[in-house]
Amino acid sequence: MKNGLIIWNVVLSLVAGYLLFTQFGSGKKNSGVGGKFSGKDTTFTNKQFRIAYFEMDSVAANFEMVKEVKTELGKKEEEISNEIDRLAKNIQQKYTYYQNQAQAGNLSQAQSEAASQEMKKLDDDMKIRKQQLDQDYNDFMMRRQNDIKSKIEGFLKEYNKSKDYSYIVSYEQGLFYLKDTVYNITADVIKGLNEIYKPQKK
Repeated sequence: MKNGLIIWNVVLSLVAGYLLFTQFGSGKKNSGVGGKFSGKDTTFTNKQFRIAYFEMDSVAANFEMVKEVKTELGKKEEEISNEIDRLAKNIQQKYTYYQNQAQAGNLSQAQSEAASQEMKKLDDDMKIRKQQLDQDYNDFMMRRQNDIKSKIEGFLKEYNKSKDYSYIVSYEQGLFYLKDTVYNITADVIKGLNEIYKPQKK
């Protein structure tokens, strides 16, 4: 998912760079565009092109919904760990029991084979259960991540109605080499998201 976000941000950067070049490349080019198009197109060429950004790390650290999702994921991880530990402990107890019975000579050939089959089934059942739990966890995590993404997108859509930015991107370290902090809207994003989320939570 992180790789997909990086690729998307690269694409946005390339598009933004191209638009900046075509918008502000040269006086002749701008005047040519202005002379060629009329009406809405002229309005578009006269519109100021601005890109704002927000620090995703700061949003993740301060947005209450993200904190709650992290807590939810932590609880699920603990539940999975406890269940797998319980299953593994049951297998170990069964193994110890059959081992002691075998050493004491209390198992017939048929009983020994049955014990081996039971141990294999218990082991297979634990592996299947772990796969199910992991899949459920991953599905839950993706669903909650999409919920967070939707909340951020919804807020930014409303926020930008009065700001009129051409693009709002999340800052990825190593992707952007220069940033003007004048266009850093992280504080607005965190404040706005928390103000929206708290009433919804209640």
